[in-house]
Amino acid sequence: MKEYTAPLRDMHFVLRELTPLEEVARLPGCEDATREVTEAILTEAGKFASGVLSPLNRVGDREGARWRDGEVTTAPGWRDAYRQFVEAGWNALSCDPEHGGQGLPRLVSALVDEMWNGANVAFALCPMLTRGAIEAIELRGSEALRRTYLPKLVSGEWTGTMVLTEPQAGSDLASVRTRAVPQGDGTYKLEGQKIFITYGEHDLAENIVHLVLARTPDAPEGVKGISLFVVPKFLPKEGGGLGARNDVRCVSIEHKLGIHGSPTAVLAFGDQGGAVGWLVGEEHRGLEYMFIMMNAARFAVGLEGIGISERAYQRALDYARERLQGTELGARSRERVAIVRHPDVRRMLMLMKSRTEAMRALACAVAAATDTARRHPDAARRQERQAFVDLMIPVVKGWATEMAVENASLGVQIHGGMGYVEETGAAQHLRDARITPIYEGTTGIQAADLIGRKIARDRGAAAAALIREVREVEGQLGRRDSALLAAIGARLHEGLAALERATEFVVGTYGPDVRRPSVGAVPFLDLLGTVAGGWQMARAALVAHQRLGEGAGEAGFYRAKLATARFYADHVLARAPGLALTVVEGAEGALAIEDDQL
Repeated sequence: MKEYTAPLRDMHFVLRELTPLEEVARLPGCEDATREVTEAILTEAGKFASGVLSPLNRVGDREGARWRDGEVTTAPGWRDAYRQFVEAGWNALSCDPEHGGQGLPRLVSALVDEMWNGANVAFALCPMLTRGAIEAIELRGSEALRRTYLPKLVSGEWTGTMVLTEPQAGSDLASVRTRAVPQGDGTYKLEGQKIFITYGEHDLAENIVHLVLARTPDAPEGVKGISLFVVPKFLPKEGGGLGARNDVRCVSIEHKLGIHGSPTAVLAFGDQGGAVGWLVGEEHRGLEYMFIMMNAARFAVGLEGIGISERAYQRALDYARERLQGTELGARSRERVAIVRHPDVRRMLMLMKSRTEAMRALACAVAAATDTARRHPDAARRQERQAFVDLMIPVVKGWATEMAVENASLGVQIHGGMGYVEETGAAQHLRDARITPIYEGTTGIQAADLIGRKIARDRGAAAAALIREVREVEGQLGRRDSALLAAIGARLHEGLAALERATEFVVGTYGPDVRRPSVGAVPFLDLLGTVAGGWQMARAALVAHQRLGEGAGEAGFYRAKLATARFYADHVLARAPGLALTVVEGAEGALAIEDDQL
């Protein structure tokens, strides 16, 4: 079975020609992100992904994490892999140099994160959550919290978690009941139980820093009464080192459909007197602060979807090239051929390939906008890019993960019966992918956020700005002397019209009757992702057409780019008008039926 191979050529294409790294490298603090440095980082990350993490993917799936008497043991080889990971500095890649990080742009670290997820998504979840904890403490923690925790978290010596969900609450954080009682010395004692805590207990690092949502005694009901606390597994000593074990215990870990190598813990706080915690920021603003972690995590989960899609595609393509079955349609020869020659198999492979490339390019566009929103010296430019990021985060998370499930399912289909059994590995990708549309907020939650906070609230202004940007690309397609580009432009034009129609519907109906646009919220998210992906594929086609005209070399690569963009336009982007129809006219059937008729 072949290991994961980082798609370096396509990643370099995105960095050089779609989301130019040179523009990001001109931002304050990003000056060291030269092409030479970045390409060296990607090359080394690719080696680590394929040589260290990928071989452990099946081990983690087969062996899983093990719980015994409150302690969790990860799969064989994982502790050594994590040690190599932190010693090589990968955990600190995009962190602030003030706390020991390397300060590289999110544009670069996003591609590296994709590699970790493609090679071993269960392993990648641990550093992903640590980075969320780093960001929350960095932006809202006191100087004492930053000094105590950030160097250890950035180095990877300690890991971090997000501790939100409770058995009775699920995604309804207003129902959180965990209590935090002030002790008069700056600390709080926490009591309660939390579930679905990824890497809530493990043996990879010496300490685990939990970021916990809880209520103080005088807290109002609802989300406005939630506060955020740092609750470490071991209490840190003054001047460094670890002290006593805190009153946090792992009651059990979940038995799951996929990501078996990642322990998903049930944690009990305060069974023996109260877990010691420190307030992050101000009381009753915990959900606001947690969204700092959530937004970073939601983008990162989108990268999980892209990584799994790439890995599923690689495995399916390898199998299709090797598996001999049937004769080639339209050929006189009766010799058996590899199934890659069969039209329907080619269609499925191209669906996987084109959607993965579109998702990668879109995620990098959002990552580059994130860098600009954080670092650009002009406030208006920062605000404009932040509006784009806010609009696209639920799309990257929701659309990329839904496409990951579809792509992994296609991978199983291409394998046929061999995809249904475990020995080929195709089934694992589908099992692992299935959590991603749920993790860090379901697709329905992402879609509700998109139509409510990102579309209706600003009366479609951010969406209109995106549509204008895409329309400029459509115009460029029409000005080139190319039937292929004209065909892509025609599909993009239809997609934009569909997106405009759906956006106008959401803006016009969300206030008078929120239920009607909410029925079509997920189709709207799918529509926006589909059109935004088409935008990126059209841009790729323009670049490829220009490079071929210049005779710049790598003609095969650029011809493949053109073919892939054309396929996306005809097979993916062509769905946009139907999605808009569902958004605009699909509410009646869902809302008219009685509960007992469902």
